[in-house]
Amino acid sequence: MAELVTGHAGKAHATAEQAAGLNAGILGLDDYVLNVHNKFEITVVSANKVTIGTGELVMQGRHVSQGTPEDLIVTNGSQGQKRNDLIVCRYAKGSQSVESAKLVVVRGTPTTGTPTDPALNTTSPLDGGTTYDMPLYRIPLDGITIGTPVALFNVLRPMSDVWDSLTQRSTTWRVPYSRDSILLTRIGDICFMGGNVKFNSSGQNNYTKAQEKLPEGYRPVTGNTPVAVFGGETTFICYGEANGTVTMLGNPNSAYAGCTGVWRTADPMPAA
Repeated sequence: MAELVTGHAGKAHATAEQAAGLNAGILGLDDYVLNVHNKFEITVVSANKVTIGTGELVMQGRHVSQGTPEDLIVTNGSQGQKRNDLIVCRYAKGSQSVESAKLVVVRGTPTTGTPTDPALNTTSPLDGGTTYDMPLYRIPLDGITIGTPVALFNVLRPMSDVWDSLTQRSTTWRVPYSRDSILLTRIGDICFMGGNVKFNSSGQNNYTKAQEKLPEGYRPVTGNTPVAVFGGETTFICYGEANGTVTMLGNPNSAYAGCTGVWRTADPMPAA
């Protein structure tokens, strides 16, 4: 039977299960740490203690909040043996369907060979599971020494980042050795150069600096990036720098030529 969840029913009726279903439907069925607070940053304090920082996570639609750092004890290792422990966020449904979540260290099996991760509870509460583990870190132990923790979670980027990744801007760029301009388009942090031109003169270039520069908002992340490769009756390449400088290689040969180029930029998005 259909039920209006976000509506007044004259009685308490919205459930945590419904909220979890909505979260899972919007955010997906994977487990994520959210991009706020300390994102559960880990600090190794001693040979048997780590501290997990503040953070927010969503596991199978369940939202878990850690408002203050928490110390966790790692069982001491053994000389001559290796072990992998896992730090997890454990969801549990107990008696009278009371649900809870806490951080837990799951101990692995010591071995003189290559250690493996311990088994976790993997049946989703969305599928009726009463215990579920979201792995956060692998803690490798070599003898009595704790190694560098390995993060096992994905950070879910906010919707504003998704919006930025879909934003599109366009401009034109005047081509060296030509009176023509070609289209320069940016979608998110990816830039595209494309079009065709008629070069008005020729000249052999060996990494010669052009007078023309790439506009702000479209400059490549790293130097020596091919931003315009011309083909046809010529071989002529323009390389871009992070400051907008363009370096030329080859001869435009007074020819008609097509152009293509794709690169990443870290520039702020240009205004519309």
